[in-house]
Amino acid sequence: MTGPVVEIAAPSAGSAAHPLDNPVFASLTGPHAHFSECRGRAVRYPATISPFIALPDNPDAEDWSNLAALVGPGAIVPLIGGGQPPAGWEVVFLGSGVQLVDEAVIASSDDEAMRLTMDDVPEMLALIDRTKPGPFLPRTIELGTYLGIRRGGELIAMAGERLHPPGWTEISAVCTDAAYRGHGLGTRLVHAVAHGIRQRGETPFMHAAADNTNAIRLYESLGFRLRRKVTFQGIQIPADRSAD
Repeated sequence: MTGPVVEIAAPSAGSAAHPLDNPVFASLTGPHAHFSECRGRAVRYPATISPFIALPDNPDAEDWSNLAALVGPGAIVPLIGGGQPPAGWEVVFLGSGVQLVDEAVIASSDDEAMRLTMDDVPEMLALIDRTKPGPFLPRTIELGTYLGIRRGGELIAMAGERLHPPGWTEISAVCTDAAYRGHGLGTRLVHAVAHGIRQRGETPFMHAAADNTNAIRLYESLGFRLRRKVTFQGIQIPADRSAD
């Protein structure tokens, strides 16, 4: 996905919410807490790692105020659900997506899929720029394991781990250079990343834009099933904080 928002599952009401109902918040208050920048109950990843920002389920006025203080006036924040934003906060983007979870994925290692490191980040960023699978920043690789396939020494396909709610890991940044599509490289990498997640006793999940029907059909054919629909929104904090 591209644009000012990111794919995050909408939080559900109630005190016994599933970790995937608000996976960014669950990640940043759980396995990814060491990355968390927070103010009160508003949390975010460092800007060089991920644009993801989250509030708890059913945020109150103080949560919204803390979010504004955390990211600054005029910023566009990627949030899903969380209730109606305060007066004066503009919704600048709305989109639809889906969340898929592993039901029968054939997870398997792949001898050609090599673990990528910080030394590979320039090539990873170049591949992301060519293929546009969604946000990937200079330190995104720190979120989990990223695997790549090379041809002639050139990185031509990759996939890796992003959000990490307790017991779950998101597979993300699945992309293949246009010159090498149609050879099943993305499928192989999804299988390989899923294998590593399963080895830890966790369950893979994914997000996709609702209109990316080709990707959804592919993921379903690999053994993922639709868990829920999600709504993506980008909300701009007023430049004049007196508006909230």
